[in-house]
This record gives sequence, structure tokens and C-alpha cells, in this order.
Amino acid sequence: MIIINLQAMIFAKQVEWKRHITLKEVADATGISRMTLHRMIKNPTYNACTEHLGKLCTYFSCDISALIRWQPEADTRQVFAA
Repeated sequence: MIIINLQAMIFAKQVEWKRHITLKEVADATGISRMTLHRMIKNPTYNACTEHLGKLCTYFSCDISALIRWQPEADTRQVFAA
């Protein structure tokens, strides 16, 4: 499964930029609704579209690998191992 590290990215950028970053600020800058951003934070496996991921990478000036990571699912490993 793909995990979105939005909360960790916001925290890292707050440290780097030495200021507080709100979801409203991210929403206003990216055009992604605050509710969608909130869902990404509350549910790291949220099914985000590539357009949103691209906008977040642009806003944070980061590579996609800094924003998402892949974590194998236990059931998936068993299916492919058989």
C-alpha cells in the first residue's frame, strides 16, 4: 500500500522554513481543499490522485519519494508468494 506522509512533510517544512504551516495555507497555495488535506493526514492510505500529489510536491519543493512511501501489505505478500 502507498502511504502519504503529509503530516511528516508539513512538520519537516515547518522546521526548515522556521515558521508554522497551516492546512489553510497549503490548501490556498495548492488548490486542494482543506478537507482533502485533512483526510490525507487522518488516513495515510487515502487514495490521493496524482494531480494532488504533484501539487503538494510543487508546494513543498520535494520529490514524490519525500511525500509518499510504499509499505507491503501482509495479505499481498502471501498471495504473491504462493
